[in-house]
Amino acid sequence: QVQLVESGGGLVQAGGSLRLSCATSGRTFSTNTMGWFRQAPGKDRTFVASIKRFGGNTYYADSVKGRFTISRDNAKNTVDLQMNSLKPEGTAVYYCAAGILTMVVTDPSQYKYWGQGTQVTVSS
Repeated sequence: QVQLVESGGGLVQAGGSLRLSCATSGRTFSTNTMGWFRQAPGKDRTFVASIKRFGGNTYYADSVKGRFTISRDNAKNTVDLQMNSLKPEGTAVYYCAAGILTMVVTDPSQYKYWGQGTQVTVSS
């Protein structure tokens, strides 16, 4: 199995920055894609960014492109999400996920493993 633990969430003012980290353990070799999703109260879980464990190909939602950066350190088994220029609409619980994917990277149902989530609150 694969276990994921997020950290780094908190309260930040609009325009500020946060760096989220996802620590992975277990059979990480059985996955090839790491993703970040977010879910606001009363709304569906939405794709934020993803990265391939090998090759490092990245993909971003249009809403965060140019402001967020996803990165990975395979030696440390960590995946980070650097969030700059945060907006109030970015307030949500952020989840780290892992799975085996080929073409589709934005569908949460395609990710098998999930962390518990970390709260990010962006104030006006």
